[in-house]
Amino acid sequence: MYTMTSSSQPAKLWVKTQTFHTSPPQGFDLVLGGKLKQLEVAYETYGTLNHDKSNAILICSPLTTDAHAAGWNSEEDKKPGWWDEMIGPSKAIDTNRYFVIAQNMLGGCKGTTGPASINPDTGKPYGSSFLKITVEDMVHVQRLLVEHLGIDVLEAVVGGSMGGMQALQWSVSYPDKVRKCMCIAAAASLSAQALGFEIIGRKAIVNDPDYREGDYYVNGSPPEKGLAYARMIGHLTYLSAISMRQKFGRNQRPNTDREHFETGFEVESYLNHQGEQFVQRFDANSYLHITYAMDTFDLASRYGSLENAFRDSQAEFLLVGLSSDWLFPTEQTHELAKVLLNLKKVASVAELDSPYGHDAFLLEVEHLSRVLQGFLEKPTYSAKAAATLHPSEKSVLDSTRDLDALAGFIKPGSHILDVGCGDGAFIDRMFHQSKVTGVGIDFDLSHVVDCLRKNVPVVQGDVDHGLSLFGDQVFDYAVLNRTLQEVKRPRLVLREVLRVARKAVVAFPNFGHIGNRLSLTFTGAMPITKALPHSWHDTPNIHLFSLNDFQELCARENIVIEELICFPGSLPSRLILAAGFKNAGAEFVVAKISRKR
Repeated sequence: MYTMTSSSQPAKLWVKTQTFHTSPPQGFDLVLGGKLKQLEVAYETYGTLNHDKSNAILICSPLTTDAHAAGWNSEEDKKPGWWDEMIGPSKAIDTNRYFVIAQNMLGGCKGTTGPASINPDTGKPYGSSFLKITVEDMVHVQRLLVEHLGIDVLEAVVGGSMGGMQALQWSVSYPDKVRKCMCIAAAASLSAQALGFEIIGRKAIVNDPDYREGDYYVNGSPPEKGLAYARMIGHLTYLSAISMRQKFGRNQRPNTDREHFETGFEVESYLNHQGEQFVQRFDANSYLHITYAMDTFDLASRYGSLENAFRDSQAEFLLVGLSSDWLFPTEQTHELAKVLLNLKKVASVAELDSPYGHDAFLLEVEHLSRVLQGFLEKPTYSAKAAATLHPSEKSVLDSTRDLDALAGFIKPGSHILDVGCGDGAFIDRMFHQSKVTGVGIDFDLSHVVDCLRKNVPVVQGDVDHGLSLFGDQVFDYAVLNRTLQEVKRPRLVLREVLRVARKAVVAFPNFGHIGNRLSLTFTGAMPITKALPHSWHDTPNIHLFSLNDFQELCARENIVIEELICFPGSLPSRLILAAGFKNAGAEFVVAKISRKR
């Protein structure tokens, strides 16, 4: 429920944690064997479920969070829910528009069935008798909760870190029940390095004398030291070298207990604090079971390959990597993206630049908010909607001479890659006019967000580094509209686009045009024209070239120019073109090319 403290300032969002109870007649089967007779799931909801129940978004919890993702439970709360900056009215996950569900995962210690819960067979906490669980089990429990709320298909499943693993599992376990899968700072499995840190953390707990094989609830104290050490070890993986240097450096504090080999470095004090705070809010057995589930999550192993895992999924995917994340490095995001893109799934990839490491998705939400909000927005295209577009938005839908030429080279129903796609207008136009599907690639985050808002799949990347996310001949056409002259390595780019696509359509301003020649001859300055509208110091063009240069490069690279359209810029250039002098008469060129067989 939302309340207002004044006419201009919204009040705190007050929410209540609820509990879903279920006792399946045959019990709840676990993937690794055994059953749970009863289940309790702690959850919170925000916003209103619409009439046809089509606006529900499920938030999947990271490792040690709970159901309280947003808002305030009581006046005594010192801070709001763990993702309050992301969830709420007019925020990225907008509760004015969506019905948002957050829950505590299976195995947790914040109201959902876990090792500290009462075993109905004994009347005592499960402790050591709690069965091993998997991420897949967690998702099956979430599905029961969603069905309990009367929802069949989720608009989106969103998760960061281990929550991202759950989001991926949703798209695999329930391929037709998720419209959008949003996986942030996660992967299809943990790396060996990440596994190593998790393993050490669990060993710290199980070797604590107070652990008592997990049965410490009734007659003993919890293994606080082991759990604190596990948290300290794990917390290091959430940071980055940059953020630690900026925050701590080698600063030291006085009054150090040197007899116990304390150094007094501020980073030591910080980690001690993290461990002390963690043992006050989390259960050691839950930590063991949840991290074990995280470690054993491996979609490729479970389904034979990632291709098999995602083959039937009908979801649209958004994968978000973080530049300084070494728990889930961006290489893993790219590996997953490559599989989805080669399966021709609707998949987009964003890589956010942040110094805060893995925790950036919780700490630095401004850029992430833009990306998630863009992905969730899906415009309705109709004559009425087009008439109400802002002029700057409407212009990208208008036909232009060169775009018409580009479109004319592409057969209806094709699958294309738009290199340097900008705001995604060309793919958007081709989809609505010719049912052409496609993926854009662009380095600029604002362009990525613009593409997402148009529901154009996009990969944030630098084409000068190649197109390794895409397999051979995945696309029918690659499009480079005013792109080739802006890249650092045009030869590599041409080779790559003709590797991933059967044909390419290249459009570029011709520097050999008569107008450019005359301008240089009589003014001695770089020309400014319709095709080359920037001053030399502001131009994005790195390699200005002529039609002759392009033809020579194609010949050298064994590239066939199948078709060529030359556009004049003035009456004199029309006459020059008519006389057969293409290099002098063409102000702008569109060429369809392919690799020589």
